[in-house]
Amino acid sequence: MSAVTHVPAASSAWLPASPCAPDVCVRAQARTAGPLRRAARLLGALVVLLAGLPIALALGRTAWRGVVTTRWSRLLLRALGVRIVTCRGFSCIGGSARARAVPEGDGPALLVGNHVSWLDPLVITATFACRPLAKAEVGRWPVVRTLAAGGGALFVDRGRPSTLPGVVADMTAALRRGESVAAFPEGTTWCGREMGRFRPAVFQAAIDAGVPVRPVALRFLELPEGAGKGVSTRPSYVGDDTLLASVLRIVAARDLVAEVTVFPAVRLDRPAVYGGRAHRREARVELARIAEAQVRTGLVEPGERTAAA
Repeated sequence: MSAVTHVPAASSAWLPASPCAPDVCVRAQARTAGPLRRAARLLGALVVLLAGLPIALALGRTAWRGVVTTRWSRLLLRALGVRIVTCRGFSCIGGSARARAVPEGDGPALLVGNHVSWLDPLVITATFACRPLAKAEVGRWPVVRTLAAGGGALFVDRGRPSTLPGVVADMTAALRRGESVAAFPEGTTWCGREMGRFRPAVFQAAIDAGVPVRPVALRFLELPEGAGKGVSTRPSYVGDDTLLASVLRIVAARDLVAEVTVFPAVRLDRPAVYGGRAHRREARVELARIAEAQVRTGLVEPGERTAAA
């Protein structure tokens, strides 16, 4: 595992940066896995990664790519010691007169969520059959590049704003083919206790493809025996963190759970959406605002959520 460093660039509208850093945000954990369990997890993850290479090369655009990717993602997470728990969120469209919740269905959707870790695309693809939007750097990592491409990942280079229209067009084409696409509109990672603003650009793909947007809130929890839930920042991948350090923190966790809160999909009325360039931008911004507000409700500290209920 190479020590890939995650260093945020200067913040801008296209390349935002979060204030999170490992020495500030990552909490220490008293209860950790023993050395044998850590070694077993690392070995298991390596086996799953290597076993996935021939599968990724054979998948291509096969009809069962999504199913295989979902099962493989679940297997890798289990090897790392991460369990997934799914929850249902409530519809909240923020008083918009044009937005409406979409009944449950099997059609494609643009999945949007908050971004905490390099684990996030794995968690999303383990929960939904979808194509994740990943940063271009992932496409340059050995082994991971092949696995991501085989799983249908789409890549975005945030250092080159001129590539954005092409990325949105690729997302739109996938959605029109009936494939769900997952994106993280914050544009950078946060530690999990806070989140950034949703940038509206990727929402244009849902508008152009005529599909709904489904917000998804991601939290990592540590569930030690005899204790209440607690938000964990150990899986976060922020600031000048390295991939190796993040992996070692994850495999050292005793009871790490990825909680996925799925909210009802949201759609804007088509006449309002397709009324020209200004209306399209307004629609993107509105969808981003609604999705961000819903995701924020899924990031309330467990104790606060219980009290509110």
